[in-house]
Amino acid sequence: MNDAVLERIRRKVIAPPEPMGSYSPTDVKFLLKDLSGVTLERPTEDREEAIQSGIHYSEMLPVEYQPTDDYIRLFHDTLVYSASKVALAAAVVAELIVRKRGLNVVLVSLARAGTPIGILIKRYIELTYKVSVPHYSISIIRGKGIDENAILYMLQQHGADAPLQFVDGWTGKGAIRGVLNEACEEFEAKYGIRLNDDLAVLADPGYCCETYGTREDFLIPSACLNSTVSGLMSRTVLRDDLIGPGDFHGAKFYREWLPLDVSNLFVNQIASCYFAVTEEARQIADNMLQQPLPATWKGMQDIKAIQSFFGITDVNLVKPGVGETTRVLLRRVPWKILVDRLDNPNLTHILLLAKDRDVPVEVFPGLTYSCCGIIKPLKGETE
Repeated sequence: MNDAVLERIRRKVIAPPEPMGSYSPTDVKFLLKDLSGVTLERPTEDREEAIQSGIHYSEMLPVEYQPTDDYIRLFHDTLVYSASKVALAAAVVAELIVRKRGLNVVLVSLARAGTPIGILIKRYIELTYKVSVPHYSISIIRGKGIDENAILYMLQQHGADAPLQFVDGWTGKGAIRGVLNEACEEFEAKYGIRLNDDLAVLADPGYCCETYGTREDFLIPSACLNSTVSGLMSRTVLRDDLIGPGDFHGAKFYREWLPLDVSNLFVNQIASCYFAVTEEARQIADNMLQQPLPATWKGMQDIKAIQSFFGITDVNLVKPGVGETTRVLLRRVPWKILVDRLDNPNLTHILLLAKDRDVPVEVFPGLTYSCCGIIKPLKGETE
């Protein structure tokens, strides 16, 4: 790397990050601009119409779903029931990261679903290897790319050769995986620095990552809720009138919801299971490295079959996997929910949400995923 490139990185003036979110600053640092004072929320139906008419989803925020008491109880029950399983998956991906990247790694969670998973990985490494690795949460947006200022800031802090490890919660179609690949190529073309585009995820039901804890499409409790399990942070926002050339992408910090926040409860409960799963996680990670299963993008076969069956031309209306289907039910206008079978234990919260929103549920045999959410087309398609 030549001196001109290094000087270019050092001289880029970036506004320093503001303290945000309900997590401890020792767990994560958000590289996001605080837009808490800006009204960005739009009603679900209005936002859906705007998105499908061409306005980018990152220019506005959904009005976040306020769950019923039954749904909150389901979250807590699921957390107790699945804590050990989630801990094992988090431990496996943490072990893979250490083996592949070493202990000088810098964890870079993709806000916001990646943030609690990044915290879990950081805590596992600290507990098991007695090393506190840096952890940041940054914005990546489909159709607009990754927050370049956030990348430059981390390189300024940790060196131009810092081993950044990108982290997300789960995969659906693999859209963000593709955005990350493109962003790393663009960054190299601009700055001469090749970032490692490996994306580490807790669950990879889309078969599009090579660093993952599991490929089972199971319910990760953090997928059940929105900001109240993600440090009280909104989705990220990118709008020219709000984000300047030296700013990070933006987000809102919902301080008013502190009494409802379960973000730290979630990571604490999962992390408490680490001692019991460490040896198994190490064994699984060793086996995965000895006999790696490549990214086959197998999940895209499901997407094509669903598009063909229902006559859906816009692939962005098809959201596969438990995590993505939950998002459809929480903040989009669902048309229908497809499931592999009605007695799948991973679908309890999906069926509850679908009933609450009066969304039909249909069995679609042969799904790779446990379920798939289809967003209602607002221009007559598939009607």
